[in-house]
Amino acid sequence: MLLSAFLSKRFRAYSGHKDEKNGFVSFIAKASTIGILLGVAVLIVALSVINGFEQQLVHRLLSVVPQVEYVAPSRPIANWSQKVEDLQTQPHVTGAAPFIAVNGMAQYKSQLKAIEIRGVEPSLESNVSAVNQFTSGKLVSQLGLDDVILGKQIVKQLDAKVGDNITLLIPQISQKGQSLLAPKRVTLNLAGVIEMGGPIDSTAAFIHLNKAQQTLGYDETQVTGLRLSVDDVFSAHQIALKVGQTIDDYVYISSWFRTQGSLYQDIQMVRTIVYIVVFLIIAVASFNIVSSLVMEVREKQGNIAILKTMGAKDSTILATFVMQGLMQAFVGVALGTLIGVVLALNISELFTWISQLFGANPLEGVYFIEFLPSKLVLEDIGITVIVTFVLAILATIYPAWQATRVDPAKVLGN
Repeated sequence: MLLSAFLSKRFRAYSGHKDEKNGFVSFIAKASTIGILLGVAVLIVALSVINGFEQQLVHRLLSVVPQVEYVAPSRPIANWSQKVEDLQTQPHVTGAAPFIAVNGMAQYKSQLKAIEIRGVEPSLESNVSAVNQFTSGKLVSQLGLDDVILGKQIVKQLDAKVGDNITLLIPQISQKGQSLLAPKRVTLNLAGVIEMGGPIDSTAAFIHLNKAQQTLGYDETQVTGLRLSVDDVFSAHQIALKVGQTIDDYVYISSWFRTQGSLYQDIQMVRTIVYIVVFLIIAVASFNIVSSLVMEVREKQGNIAILKTMGAKDSTILATFVMQGLMQAFVGVALGTLIGVVLALNISELFTWISQLFGANPLEGVYFIEFLPSKLVLEDIGITVIVTFVLAILATIYPAWQATRVDPAKVLGN
């Protein structure tokens, strides 16, 4: 093994010598190393960004949007306080709160904006939502009877500011004919602004539960839905179905998989595509190792023949060229991993700097975040390194085997 390592080192030294005629072989070898370097670096950065999006999905978006909801399709849910207490005792449920949800319009002066109005109980909302973390001014947990909290984009479109009086237009439905009546107009004080990033900022409006009940003609025990937070968001749908069996009212069961599930599926699909595409890039780079080693075996036939006449075993010749190919892969993997890790740890700052440089943020108003997140996972690095080395080993087998078949009599006889 030591002899093989020594021979591999000598062959590499002579391949890079200026007086050698196999400069093209050296170029192919370097190209394969660079290809592996780029493939490994790109894969580590891409997977870190995907992990970052998944982390932000769980800790940012899913901490604000409903994880589980039970919505009454016809008549309101009565005696909500007792039902919230019962739900909080169920397995895997970490919090419960009532709500009244209705679509409406927000008006300030001549500006109008469609919104999703949610009447919430301030003392309980923080049990199921982290919206307070993204709110400036009055928090949702501090909502007064005559307050409203709006998303940043709503406030921007209305050209309003905290302290202004905002008029909410809430549709009414007649009890007899189920026909639409003139909307009710409720004037409230803009007490806070939600700045989370993404679509929530352009739709969310929070008012006090009692105000929503008064506006819609409900009594204090009636709501249109109950909301839960769970200990495992990825099992939310199963938990919702199981816990929903304890509710006597006729309700629709909904989880975040229905409202945000496509986003999570997109993240997983992108992860799969990245794996496939980048590993194909690494495979192509590994194929270059095959090309460079095949040409080098032909260039070094005389050396191989001499080694064989001196008693070198086929296993020694095989190990020599396998090590030579693996050294190309090792350099690419080592540098690629280093570059990939450095970029992954600083990609968020780099993205922000580029956005400021060009004066445009491609994520603004599109996703639930307006920055490029990154989460480096050691398991991803390990998988990348292992798969790359496996491909490199497979790439070296055929050229190394060809080297063992060199016939000293034919080569030295010519």
